[in-house]
Amino acid sequence: MNGTFAALRNAGRLEELLSLYEDDARLLVDASGASLTGKAAIATELRKLIELPGTMASNNTFCVEHGDLALLRADFSLADENGAVIHSGFTAEIVRRQADGSWLYAVDHAGASRYGAAGG
Repeated sequence: MNGTFAALRNAGRLEELLSLYEDDARLLVDASGASLTGKAAIATELRKLIELPGTMASNNTFCVEHGDLALLRADFSLADENGAVIHSGFTAEIVRRQADGSWLYAVDHAGASRYGAAGG
């Protein structure tokens, strides 16, 4: 999931990013607990992510599967054209297996982010 997410983000493919989410998925947007529910609301945040400079890399650090649910955690970074990390952080997600065997995000949390020297 995380590698696919990064590749689609880097390609600027918003509709395909949205296709990784269940229709009523929830996206936690900040540490205050503010969240968005549904693809239309999530699209706004994903559009902002696509507009950030840099190339995203996302590496899954663990996956705990339980039936049709899985808990994922990943470390991600955005790097400039010279490979210098300008933004990094971690994610935690709950994905659910769909009837066709694919997995979609049910809950997505971008976690704490860290900005490099260039990011502020």
